[in-house]
Amino acid sequence: MNKTVLITGASSGIGKAAAHYFAKNNWNVIATMRNPEKEKELNLYENVLVTELEVTEEDSIHSAIQQGIDQFGKIDAVINNAGYGQQGIFEAVTQEKIKAQFDVNVFGVMNVTRAILPHFRAHNSGTVLNITSGAGRVTTPLLSIYSASKFAVEGFSESLAFELNSQNIKVKIVEPGYIATSFYERANEEFAFDPTLEDYKDFSEEMASFFKSFEGGDNLFSSNDVAKVIYTAITDDTNQLRYTAGPDIEPLFEIRNSKPDQEYVDYLRKIFMPNGFKN
Repeated sequence: MNKTVLITGASSGIGKAAAHYFAKNNWNVIATMRNPEKEKELNLYENVLVTELEVTEEDSIHSAIQQGIDQFGKIDAVINNAGYGQQGIFEAVTQEKIKAQFDVNVFGVMNVTRAILPHFRAHNSGTVLNITSGAGRVTTPLLSIYSASKFAVEGFSESLAFELNSQNIKVKIVEPGYIATSFYERANEEFAFDPTLEDYKDFSEEMASFFKSFEGGDNLFSSNDVAKVIYTAITDDTNQLRYTAGPDIEPLFEIRNSKPDQEYVDYLRKIFMPNGFKN
């Protein structure tokens, strides 16, 4: 009997690439998204169920899970992929935008995880895989809210892994670096801007130029590359917690893991504030 995976945010980017990859490797796929009526590719697979799931609405989550069980009999893994990146100077990000970021990126992950756990416990097996980010372990300017949400998911996942190990349920984390997807299009649309914050003008422009330099680089992963890492994480039959998905962030992780904390912070300051910083 083929195994089944439920994927949130499968309408584009990493989520869609993962849905294609698992389907082609003979997994049943419950490809969930907010607007399934717009999907034109995944519903061509016989082993893919395309259905609605909004991570902030419990009824929607339970409905998608039940549809998947009704069609495929059992769910073996959940990939919490749905999310977006709030960017901008912290003072420019409104309270409403902060709440929306955490509602999707953090509480959405928790909502889906809570909903699937009774099913996993009933079968004494299952895997919860959470997509975080390189920004969930290494911070950058203009990403304070997004990084905070991903740091939260990292902490949640690490602690949850200890609890669920007692139920023979695995927890995995995949940390993508910069991936050229529509994720960044939405991030640009959601970018927080406040014209009254003139004090940040020079710094913001410098950082915008810095991040623009990452686009189109040779040292980047594609969505398909990340999908392969996700597949490995779910199928490698190990208790490994974290998987890095992108050579661009590996050097930063190495520095974070190998240097004293202040040395690591000073290193990043030299990158993001090359003209010096105030002590």
